[in-house]
Amino acid sequence: MPPDPPGPTTRLVALLGNPVAHSRSPALHNAAFRALGLSFIYVACRVEAGDLPDAVRGLAALGAAGANVTVPHKEAAARLVDRLTPAAAATRAVNTLVPIEGGGWEGDNTDVEGFLAPLAAHAERVAGAPAVVLGAGGAARAVAYALLTSSFAPSRITVVARTPERAHRLAADLAPFDRDGRLHASPIEKSRPVVRAAALVVNATPVGMAPDTDATPWPHPDDLGPGHLVYDLVYAPAETRLLREAAARGAATLGGLPMLHAQAAAAFRRWTGREMPG
Repeated sequence: MPPDPPGPTTRLVALLGNPVAHSRSPALHNAAFRALGLSFIYVACRVEAGDLPDAVRGLAALGAAGANVTVPHKEAAARLVDRLTPAAAATRAVNTLVPIEGGGWEGDNTDVEGFLAPLAAHAERVAGAPAVVLGAGGAARAVAYALLTSSFAPSRITVVARTPERAHRLAADLAPFDRDGRLHASPIEKSRPVVRAAALVVNATPVGMAPDTDATPWPHPDDLGPGHLVYDLVYAPAETRLLREAAARGAATLGGLPMLHAQAAAAFRRWTGREMPG
């Protein structure tokens, strides 16, 4: 039975980020709410960095059922919640807000689960092999933590960033999960050898996202080839310049839509107690 039109009993879920115009999350979640007959509504809200604390407090005041947090606010959101799940505490980044009974927010990081789910089909290619993570923000933290703690067990994980200090800080923050010394930081200008040697290259930056679809996070496509799986977390467009150039050189590619769906399903479960319809 379809839900009633939005009214006084409708539960609000919001996406907080900047930009958000490209987001497919409202369509994805609202379709799931309708399919299950749930009186929820999901809206995308463009929020400037300085306004994030007010936005989080405002959602609590409105009795919102939850929220997602996206670029560039994931790390800041981790400092605004009342408690963190283990994944969010480890990554110091939050992409999902869940209300706590009695008031306040719990911060979760469903990007960890979302990232790993599509990678399972490529386990034979990437397990035990070197990996490179492009970026050092909230998404990169989720990726690095996922690789460190999963059965894929890369032999080496190199975080490549335009701002080396952020990459080193990421590695230091995740050191408790890096007992074997597999996690390293590298400035982008010195990273071509590690990219060439990797089996898995993950773009965890927003570079290449619409509307800037001519941009790429890796300006040396000849470093990629048949030995690589290139995984771009950007999902709009479905095929980024990075993926096109990698595929043209024989690399296997994986876009961001499967991760979007997997992390959304995990968040949906937390807000509603129900499984997101397939």
